[in-house]
Amino acid sequence: MDAPLRKLSGDPDCKNGTCPALWIKNKNGDYVVQGYVVTDSAELAQLDLPEGETAVIVPATVLEEYFRA
Repeated sequence: MDAPLRKLSGDPDCKNGTCPALWIKNKNGDYVVQGYVVTDSAELAQLDLPEGETAVIVPATVLEEYFRA
């Protein structure tokens, strides 16, 4: 079993506990970003994502909270 993820920061305005957040994989130090899936076709076309990747929108407050800590 993989090591658990550790939450580093989250949306301070979150009301239900399952909002955008920044996590770290304790096993290898990689980051996991939880956010809202980008569905706008024009934005996705600009990103030119390869198969297996997706893009998410993360509120600025999530990253600002992390960098302030």
